[in-house]
Amino acid sequence: MELYFATGNPHKLAEANLILKKFGVTLKPAPSPKIEIQSDSLEEIAQYAARAAYSSLRCPLVVEDSGLFIESLNGFPGPYSSYVYKTIGCGGILRLMEGRCNREASFKCVVFYAGGEVMCSFVGIAKGSIAEEPRGSGGFGFDPIFMSEDLNGKTFSETDPSEKSAVSHRGRAFRALGEWLSDSGREHTLK
Repeated sequence: MELYFATGNPHKLAEANLILKKFGVTLKPAPSPKIEIQSDSLEEIAQYAARAAYSSLRCPLVVEDSGLFIESLNGFPGPYSSYVYKTIGCGGILRLMEGRCNREASFKCVVFYAGGEVMCSFVGIAKGSIAEEPRGSGGFGFDPIFMSEDLNGKTFSETDPSEKSAVSHRGRAFRALGEWLSDSGREHTLK
């Protein structure tokens, strides 16, 4: 099965395809750009973008939105993670974290499937903490400073793609999508 993926991020496309391969699903870049609204809700952002892309393409597709939520920063940068990464990067987040004892954080991912009458969302969360300094050379975005609680102190950037996908927010959300696509019941549909 092939689906469009409305994203301009080739790293997300590669990660999603790695995850969905075992379900027989291949994602290809959507020929129209992802329209992104400003909202405090990843779910609202992903749903709006998926509906807009579907109304343009008129074929089944997925949209993904994710964010890094840092507890001691009241959930910042959250749904604004992409903008924050582009403006202050990992170094800026580490400066904001200076002197903070609570370094707990989580990555959250929302994948939204739009297929005409069938609309579904899938959520994945990875819990962890913010490292004291960037570590590793893999991944992208905030991966060098996010230590997943499932990786024994390693950052996402210190893992290979399959190890990261096994525990990441994106891995969990796209696996849920893959399982749903494999299941003829599709119990989680929204109209």
